[in-house]
Amino acid sequence: LLPLKGCYSTLSAPVNVTIRELEANTAIVTWEILEGDPVIGFAVTQQKKDVRMLRYIQEVNTTTRSCALWDLEEDTEYIVHVQSISMGGSSPPSDPVSFRTPRESEKLASTGPDEVNREEMEQAVQLRVGELIIIVVVLVMWAGVILLFCRQYDIIKDNEPNNNKDKAKTSSECSTPEHPQGGLLRSNV
Repeated sequence: LLPLKGCYSTLSAPVNVTIRELEANTAIVTWEILEGDPVIGFAVTQQKKDVRMLRYIQEVNTTTRSCALWDLEEDTEYIVHVQSISMGGSSPPSDPVSFRTPRESEKLASTGPDEVNREEMEQAVQLRVGELIIIVVVLVMWAGVILLFCRQYDIIKDNEPNNNKDKAKTSSECSTPEHPQGGLLRSNV
């Protein structure tokens, strides 16, 4: 709902309207309101300079003092106004704020390949620490599996008497399940 011209409530226009986090296709507009104004929302108008079309963003039941602007065109100049909304109506628009979105190539050029910012370094260090933790856990698990195998092997080996192994070899060398006393080729001399 656009307010009628000249029919503004007693609200003051938002002040200190600024553009932050300006990128090629997005920006954030922030503002402040005067103390004591019963504000329940805001309205932001965004317009390309020298173009009659505009985008109107309105939010009520909020105390936020910022709004994301999206779907902007790179290397384009925009004008933004902010209005406060109360139960009695809208404030006059704020003073206009002009800004130009950068080209995508300008943004990429500003962070050259040799430049590494602090956040990227911290992310890389955190990633390496995480990788090291995973590697250590896997190695400890493998060592546990190998230790368990060796322990079980020793238990199995200790439970089998040595003389039974030799007897089993000699008596079963020539026997088959059908001829437990000896195979067909075994002679009784």
